[in-house]
Amino acid sequence: MRMERRALPLEIRAARSNPRRLEGYAATFGTETRIADFVETIRPGAFAASLSSGRDVLALADHDPQRVLGRTKSGTLRLSEDTRGLAFAIDLPDTQAARDMLALAERGDLGGMSFGFNVDAGGDAWTGNHRELRAVTLHEISVVSAWPAYDGTIVEPRARQRAPLTRHLARRYLEILRG
Repeated sequence: MRMERRALPLEIRAARSNPRRLEGYAATFGTETRIADFVETIRPGAFAASLSSGRDVLALADHDPQRVLGRTKSGTLRLSEDTRGLAFAIDLPDTQAARDMLALAERGDLGGMSFGFNVDAGGDAWTGNHRELRAVTLHEISVVSAWPAYDGTIVEPRARQRAPLTRHLARRYLEILRG
């Protein structure tokens, strides 16, 4: 079975309490995205079984297993589901990859988050060309530099003052808030 990856522009914050921590959402529920010739959404609870299994999930830079940012088994990556989606907090190591990602987050230059997964047996439902992910096995989340697949949140550092919004970003931000 081939592992799938989804990338999305998401809120990433450098935490005020720990300047070497990134927080945000690796996936959001109910957000539609076009994948090849179909539309996909993630149902609330899609990650629940995977998270409760205790399996080790990695946090990577751009899906690169040579650039590990954190992992659940060491406690440097924490994952949870809430009403919005798959929340994460990564305590970043003192590595070049982590320093690069933190610098990009502080500047607002990151593309978003991505996640690598397999669909569990019976874990998706199709209606025409619409796929709903209902149960997946999560392998990794990645901080991505560019081109996320899912839309729905904003990438910004928490520890810095927000840069002025361009007209396009302001319009997009209002669309997101209005749902």
